[in-house]
Amino acid sequence: MSKTLPRRRRGRPPKEIAGTSATRDALVRAGVVMLTEKGYSATGIEEVLRSVDVPKGSFYHYFPSKEAFGAELIDSYADYFSRKLDSFFLNKQHPPLERLRGFTDDATSAMKRFRYARGCLVGNLGQEMSVLPQSFRQQLFDVFIDWQQRTAKCLRAAQATGAISSNQDCDWLAEFFWIGWEGAVLRAKLERRSEPLHSFSKGFFKLLGASSSVNESFFV
Repeated sequence: MSKTLPRRRRGRPPKEIAGTSATRDALVRAGVVMLTEKGYSATGIEEVLRSVDVPKGSFYHYFPSKEAFGAELIDSYADYFSRKLDSFFLNKQHPPLERLRGFTDDATSAMKRFRYARGCLVGNLGQEMSVLPQSFRQQLFDVFIDWQQRTAKCLRAAQATGAISSNQDCDWLAEFFWIGWEGAVLRAKLERRSEPLHSFSKGFFKLLGASSSVNESFFV
C-alpha cells in the first residue's frame, strides 16, 4: 500500500525554507551590485558572503558553483532590466520617442547617483568574455536580443505615429542603439561624467531625424 504524503498548507513556507530563500535572494542582490561595479573576475565569493553576513563556507549550500551563481545573477539582472525597459517603453502616457528619451535620462541620472561606479552588468561581462565560462556567451547574447526587441517595438510605435520615417529599419536602429549605448556607459564609467551618455543620446535622436520632436527636458 502506497503512503500518501501530507498536503502542504497554503501560505508562508516553513521558516527554514523561507530563511534559505531570503539568504539566497540577498546573495543574488549583493552579487548583482558587485558585478555592475567590478565584473565577474574581480568579484570573490567570500566578498559577496561578507557583504550579507553569511558565514564563510556556506555558499555551496545555496549555489553549486560560482558559474551557477553567475548565471543566476545574469538572469536576475535581465529580469530587473526588462521590467525597467517596459516601465518606459510601454508607458502610453507619453509618445514613443519620449519614452526612449525617458529611459536614457533615467539611466544617466542613475549613473550619476552612484558616482559612475556602477555600469551595466551585461556589458561588463561581455567585456570579460575571454576569461568567463563559455556558458555565459549565449545567455548574454540572448539578453541583448531581448533588449533590442523591446526597443524596436518602441521605435515601431514611433514610426506608426509618423515620428520616424517609414523607411527606417527599426530592428537595425535598436541594435545600433544598444551597441552605442553600452559603449557610452563604459566611457561614462571610465571618465566619471555624463557627457558620453548625452553625446550618444543626442546623436541617436539626430539619426532618427526626430530630435526636434522630443521634449529633451520632459524627464529632467
